[in-house]
Amino acid sequence: MSWVSRAFRLSLPTVLVGVGVALVAPVILPAVGYIVRPLAKGVIKAGHSVKDMMVSVAAEAGEQISDLMAEAKAEHYGKPEA
Repeated sequence: MSWVSRAFRLSLPTVLVGVGVALVAPVILPAVGYIVRPLAKGVIKAGHSVKDMMVSVAAEAGEQISDLMAEAKAEHYGKPEA
């Protein structure tokens, strides 16, 4: 028996489960959406907060590196060699 014929072989329990899922899905999916939507929204908001925090950390680090480079440049070019 080929894998195709095995894949499409249907039994009564399989058909009944499929029909049951099709009948219950319109009732269950909105309820699941009602629960999952606030969770997904919270995860997205937390992601935005983390992104904003990382942007500010990166900006601060960039500013500190820029200050350090300017200080090193001033020391290098400001003092004549002996």
